[in-house]
Amino acid sequence: MSLSPETMSAPFPLPLGDYADAGAGLVDLLLARVEQYPFNAFATGIFLIAVIHTFFAKRFLTLAHRVQHLQDQRRRALGLEPRPSFRAELLHFLGEIEVIFGLWVIALIVGITVFFDWDTTVHYLSDGVNFTEPMFVVVIMAMAASQPVVVFAQAGLQRIAAFGGGTPAAWWFTILTVGPVLGSFITEPAAMTISAVLLGRQFYACRPSVRLRYATLGLLFCNISIGGTLTHFAAPPVLMVARTWDWSLGHMAQNFGWKACIAILIANTLYYLVFKRELAALGARRALVVHEQALTTPGPEPVPAWIIGVHLAALAWTVSLSHYPVLFIGGFLFFLGFAKATAPFQTPIDLKPPLLVGFFLAGLVIHGGLQGWWIAPTLSALTDVPLFAGAVILTAFNDNALITYLATLVPDLSATMKYAIVAGAVTGGGLTVIANAPNPAGQALLSKHFESGISPLGLLAGAIVPTLISAACYLLL
Repeated sequence: MSLSPETMSAPFPLPLGDYADAGAGLVDLLLARVEQYPFNAFATGIFLIAVIHTFFAKRFLTLAHRVQHLQDQRRRALGLEPRPSFRAELLHFLGEIEVIFGLWVIALIVGITVFFDWDTTVHYLSDGVNFTEPMFVVVIMAMAASQPVVVFAQAGLQRIAAFGGGTPAAWWFTILTVGPVLGSFITEPAAMTISAVLLGRQFYACRPSVRLRYATLGLLFCNISIGGTLTHFAAPPVLMVARTWDWSLGHMAQNFGWKACIAILIANTLYYLVFKRELAALGARRALVVHEQALTTPGPEPVPAWIIGVHLAALAWTVSLSHYPVLFIGGFLFFLGFAKATAPFQTPIDLKPPLLVGFFLAGLVIHGGLQGWWIAPTLSALTDVPLFAGAVILTAFNDNALITYLATLVPDLSATMKYAIVAGAVTGGGLTVIANAPNPAGQALLSKHFESGISPLGLLAGAIVPTLISAACYLLL
């Protein structure tokens, strides 16, 4: 496709202020932007295909299992040993949610190169996209899932769960209440990792029903998304606006934090009452599960306090320097060496889930950086309550940090409009895996407890009620 000389020489992507907007309505404005910059339609089309692909990921996984099973049957009938099927492995690859956005980046790269040139592609990927957040999530997720950190967190939460008798129901309520609030202090990705690991050990290992599994996952994602709003430095969507809009710690606690705590308590209590009988029944299974785990998975030696201290110091180093990749990656390399040196007191650090999550987020920010042409005018065209609802809906299909970042580019937003955008963005952060940066970490750690992977519709069903509760708290309180 040929572009005008002006378009070819313009910065990529075109700054929002450089559009020659025309038309009275939003639709006319967007059509004019596509006409001026045809690449917009291509980039958003690829992004929408990637989003749709995520909703079909489970079907790819189901088909992969079926293909592998049929090949195994055929080989056994011929007296041969089963072996991996290329078709099954390919289908499994296409069904991994963490690789989907990165996979469609390939098509995006080809499109940028065809529309413009290779230099534009290289410049965008190397200079136009900030990969700090994906790198940070990889590091913080690996650290937070380490044995000493989990032991420390588990000891603290165990004291709270003890007030409920230490039952699976008590652990469930404690993790889903306290864990998300920790996200305001140790960052949301770290809180998600710790909460997911402990839920896996104390709750999902007891094999709850599918309905309760998805309800819990929806609660976790929604609570983590709003639980980071007590401070101005821990939740990615808040971090994007805090400095630009001069939002302080006091502002967040007064306008967002206490409402988030109320929403978390209401949602958790409601779900507890709905699933009270099943949660109580899980207690009978827990003793058997603990016995099986002790027989099949012997743990490491008890962790000395000084090793826990080093891990917590590494975690604090990473959180405090989250904007400086050179420093927190250097600290991570030291952390990996220390974990190796103290191996008798560690469980193996599995880097696959953090790396997959980082790849997912990297793909998302590459695509997301090209969606401002339609998201920013959509936000600016709405009033307070519709703006809140629009931010919730947009968040379901974009990282909520992207939504709030683009809001900072919209001039002359009132204080109530700023509140509506951020409140809507964090409210919708649990609806899908892509809605909030920590969600892929939770999915990577908990997907093994869901046969054939986590269904997007199942997650949506589990998250819709706590999302509505959060919306009511932010709009009415």
